[in-house]
Amino acid sequence: MYILCYQVSFVFLARFVKTEEYQTVALHDSKDQPNGDCSFSVMKSNTGNEPAIPLTTGGVRLAPAQDLWSTARDKPVKLRMETSGLGSEPPMTIHQMFQATVQKYGGYPALRGKKEGTWVTLTYKEYYQHARAAARSFLKLGLERFHGVGILGFNSPEWFIADVGCILAGGLATGIYTTNSPEACQYVAGNCEANVLVVENNKQLVKILQVITWTATAAGLMTSLKMAEEEIVSYLPLSHVAAQVHDMWICMRFAIITNFAEPDALKGSLANTLREVRPTSFLGVPRVWEKMQEAMKSAGAKSSITKKKIADWAKGIGFQASYNAMNGDSSVPWGFTLANALVFKNVRKALGLDRCRACYTGAAPITKDTLEYFMSLYITVFELYGMSESTGPHSISCAEGYHIMSCGKVLTGCKTKLDKPDTDGNGEICFWGRHVFMGYLNMPDKTEEALDADGWLHSGDLGKHDKDDFLYITGRIKELIITAGGENVPPVPIEDALKEEVSIISNAMLVGDKKKFLSMLLTLKCNVDDNGDPTDELTPLAVEFCRQHGVIASKVSEIINKKEPAIYKVIQEGIDRVNANATSNAQRVQKWTILPRDFSISGGELGPTMKLKRPVVSKMYQEEINKFYGE
Repeated sequence: MYILCYQVSFVFLARFVKTEEYQTVALHDSKDQPNGDCSFSVMKSNTGNEPAIPLTTGGVRLAPAQDLWSTARDKPVKLRMETSGLGSEPPMTIHQMFQATVQKYGGYPALRGKKEGTWVTLTYKEYYQHARAAARSFLKLGLERFHGVGILGFNSPEWFIADVGCILAGGLATGIYTTNSPEACQYVAGNCEANVLVVENNKQLVKILQVITWTATAAGLMTSLKMAEEEIVSYLPLSHVAAQVHDMWICMRFAIITNFAEPDALKGSLANTLREVRPTSFLGVPRVWEKMQEAMKSAGAKSSITKKKIADWAKGIGFQASYNAMNGDSSVPWGFTLANALVFKNVRKALGLDRCRACYTGAAPITKDTLEYFMSLYITVFELYGMSESTGPHSISCAEGYHIMSCGKVLTGCKTKLDKPDTDGNGEICFWGRHVFMGYLNMPDKTEEALDADGWLHSGDLGKHDKDDFLYITGRIKELIITAGGENVPPVPIEDALKEEVSIISNAMLVGDKKKFLSMLLTLKCNVDDNGDPTDELTPLAVEFCRQHGVIASKVSEIINKKEPAIYKVIQEGIDRVNANATSNAQRVQKWTILPRDFSISGGELGPTMKLKRPVVSKMYQEEINKFYGE
């Protein structure tokens, strides 16, 4: 296995041997069509139930396939084609898509990242040349067909170049989270049979060297997007499919400029990058939007009385205008123009979203409180829904179709089925479409669990449609708490409701599986240090919350150690209000506790996209949970 470090630049890769062999899995550039043109038609199969795909479609030659899924990387699978819409688009390879963009927009900016504090730009032509150089290098280093190139590092031009270069060379690019332990890195590298590992710096190199066994050969959304007029910020982990699709492939298809944030983006520097770049669209996980909300509320709390009154007046107008737009009413409330000039424009500029035409959220549930807060500032945050197994989004909200708390409507060319719906219409959400994955590598049992005999991908999420066919997520099957009395309780709605009632609460996790009643683990909003770890210090908003209730406290420990009566009382009152809206007695929260430390990625309670890892939290705080039930 070879290990490459991209701490400085990828230019050094060009010194390796040249080759023009570029291959991709299952799809191949046609040798009969050197210009890469791709003509395509969909024929009906003999059964008449699904489109039959010709093996040669202009610029693409398809391998014969019998099955919809496979766990072997070198086995082709059938494409889920449709007779119309996006599902009928002709297949093309990554190489073809990249070439088409380069031929038309080669001189346009593609990737922008900071080197020693200065923005450095690569054009699409330069990006393509570096990717080809990386491909040649990987082949020279011994990358085998369908084997992996592991990429371990923060988002950067080099990350993109390594990924695309691996694909051009016929390999499988595999992102590795920078937070992975050495053993986890070893598992990923072994599972994809990586011939090459690309690491960001010496820190990641040392991690790899701990677990690699050296051998004798070792040496060291979008159809509304305007072509070449968009800019985005890349900051979510590229090991996550949502980030790859948004930052890499959509950008390549539409000649979008990708600007790379600093490695400490989620620790605070993202705000500065957004103000510098001023993206035209922005994808934020719910925690990012919540952090923005907290920062703006904190800044607002320090404003003069006059400014607070103006802001409150403007937010009332923005809230009404946003709801009007959502309900198809093009009218705006009286005073909107003034509110926009005095408040909304300034807020968008301060956030770096003044050029942003679309804001999105995904990867985890977002609260109604956060969505409505941004609506009050005349910023609509559209929800996306999908899975890694569906190559990112399956349904999407947009300006033309938006209902708050809905994940929008299914993408054109895809299908949704609700499996085994209950009397309220809630069923397991199942996906169908060309975006559905081919299977889990070397895991036939897991693949058969995810894909049924008819090829539908089972998400494990519960959802329902409204009368307008908007999709709502109502829970997750594996997260359902089944009480001792046999009642199924989805935890997220209860957790979100409490966070909306009591603003000092940062995270809430409902527990009570197989127990007689429900309980809750709570954390308070606190500052984080330079490493992104939660501290004992309350955030300015949390301190202000305490002051409003007559409590002089600046630390989490002060509240817990004193069991501060006023704070505990307001939390209990919030729980009482949530319980008052419970659909049954079994869904009422009876006990709760405040934990001394907020959840974090570094602590293990949150995943890379800030999603709560319930089994981890349950194990970490088993003693506290046992106390709820006298165990």
